[in-house]
Amino acid sequence: MSAEHAVRVVVVDDQEVVRAGFAALLNTQPDFTVVATAADGAEAISHCRAHRPDVVLMDVRMPTMDGIEATRQITAGAADGEPPRILMLTTFDLDEHVYDALAAGASGFLLKDVTAERLFDAVRVVAAGEALLAPSVTRRLIGEFARFRPRPASPLLAELTPREVEVLRLVAEGLTNAEIAPRLVVSEETVKTHVSRLLRKLGLRDRVQAVVTAYESGLVVPRSDGHRAGRPASR
Repeated sequence: MSAEHAVRVVVVDDQEVVRAGFAALLNTQPDFTVVATAADGAEAISHCRAHRPDVVLMDVRMPTMDGIEATRQITAGAADGEPPRILMLTTFDLDEHVYDALAAGASGFLLKDVTAERLFDAVRVVAAGEALLAPSVTRRLIGEFARFRPRPASPLLAELTPREVEVLRLVAEGLTNAEIAPRLVVSEETVKTHVSRLLRKLGLRDRVQAVVTAYESGLVVPRSDGHRAGRPASR
């Protein structure tokens, strides 16, 4: 793949060894180009403005400005185009700060001990405009912290059709479009259309934000049994 068509990535971590390691791994792939690295959130925002990356690997805890606030500012949108997708990096799975970052607009998260192939797959998934409902703890993380932070149901939920509400519930349970289709006895393309419409009506970027909304509004009640494992899912 030519450099002009490669996925442009910014790597953000306050530890030089970590960010250099991720950058080196990503640059081994012909479809990735690391355009910048940053040591904190403020620097990440500056690089995003200057380089307009497709994906940002963002550490959660950093000095000066943490990954949550940086994510919030980056995903708030740019006047001249779509903001980059953000993958959070964390050292442990049930991290309240990661939950805050997902709620702020991140498209998923990865543990820092992720394998190289898993890292590559994750960057490709979010670069394609999809939400990374992986690793398997993502849905459990959202359910765990949403139960302690209930919010009033969004008035926008009232704008959803009964079928769209049903699809939202199934998305929040971690089902892919291919799994939802036979449940509702419709085509996968029909499910994709329902998902796109409900995201648009709720003003959400992707499935991760849909899951957060479903749990925080009480539309879906968190389970304690870890019933389903999340996974990369097509929109």
